[in-house]
Amino acid sequence: MISEPASHRAVGLAPNATDSTSTSAAATLTRTRTARRSLLRAALGGTAALGAGLAVGAPSAAAATRTGSSTRNRPTTGAEALQELAAGNLRWRTYRQQHPNETYTVRQALVSGQHPFAVVLGCIDSRVPPELVFDQGLGDLMTVRSAGEVLDEAVLGSIAYGVLELDIPLIVVLGHQSCGAVKAAVHAEETGEELPAHIQYLADQIKPAIDHSQEGDARIDATIDANVKRVRSLLAAEPDLAAKVDAGELLIVGARYELTTQQVHQV
Repeated sequence: MISEPASHRAVGLAPNATDSTSTSAAATLTRTRTARRSLLRAALGGTAALGAGLAVGAPSAAAATRTGSSTRNRPTTGAEALQELAAGNLRWRTYRQQHPNETYTVRQALVSGQHPFAVVLGCIDSRVPPELVFDQGLGDLMTVRSAGEVLDEAVLGSIAYGVLELDIPLIVVLGHQSCGAVKAAVHAEETGEELPAHIQYLADQIKPAIDHSQEGDARIDATIDANVKRVRSLLAAEPDLAAKVDAGELLIVGARYELTTQQVHQV
């Protein structure tokens, strides 16, 4: 098991108890933020109203967890979630996919809410769709994809939502063999070539992970692993996520998908 770094806890500031005006304003702000957060939770969790006068009949949220997914139960810990992904990847690479959670019953159950058991931050590469390589179905994974698993505020916010609002116990940073974004970053650094428009941003974010102890294709391959490890470390250093890790409620791992064998292994 990969050990987790110590969390960086945020320190909150309380209002001055002698200032009644400040206290009242702070209380109002807190209520407003709570209301907004509840609305966001409902909207993104799939429980918001679909429109005036519209109602959709569906089983309860509890039934929505894993209904119609053979005999499997939803993992509740990071270790269980990791085992489920490993089992799914084994089915994928041995051509024994189950294609779970695609039935009519499951689709109707998921109208009332979602209960994914893992967040997968992967690359945009069309050859590495997480739901396929882990043989998972609707409602199982919350996938976030960016070239080279690059982090920005949108990516961080998406991951944080899955963990903090949906209580997902596992984050997997999934790199892959022959990553084009990593190749571009290494090429740009070696040649000094300026990449087009926003692609340069991706290269700049990957650059700190470039492994200068290797040359040629070996450098690209080593950098793929180093980039996964770096992104994982950055996520583990996020205060809210680190607090979850320290509490034993979250596992963050780095992994890599091999195009040649279709196997996912930890890095």
